[in-house]
Amino acid sequence: MGDFDMYKITKEDIDINEIIKKVASERAGAIVTFLGVTRAIDEGDERRISYLDYDAYPEMAEEQMKKIGEEAKSKFKIAEVCVYHKIGRVNVGEASVGIAVSSPHREDGFLACKYIIDRIKEITPIWKKEVWEGGEQWKGKE
Repeated sequence: MGDFDMYKITKEDIDINEIIKKVASERAGAIVTFLGVTRAIDEGDERRISYLDYDAYPEMAEEQMKKIGEEAKSKFKIAEVCVYHKIGRVNVGEASVGIAVSSPHREDGFLACKYIIDRIKEITPIWKKEVWEGGEQWKGKE
């Protein structure tokens, strides 16, 4: 399994169980997951969201996600990292990003998972458009 099997931009639905299986390790006493899902209400404008539409530069996004995973491995005591991000339409309640981190102990897993999602939003070339009845708007970086 190559590194890019662990960091994927996909048009398919995110399957958290598939991601969990990829990080399973004999060194792990914990597997921590994060699933980012589409909210029904935009907190800023309080409008009802119909769906989100994600776009990305896939090759660069996967490379950045791999870099973020390596950063997390250097900062925290973790075994494996897997990150999948969906592009295209993501309906309310559906997942756009799934992260799993395996670690010997839970604390490093939780810290690494938070670090990874924060860095994805910060540096990965993934863009999000909110679509609601009667309008749409591109938002900041993922």
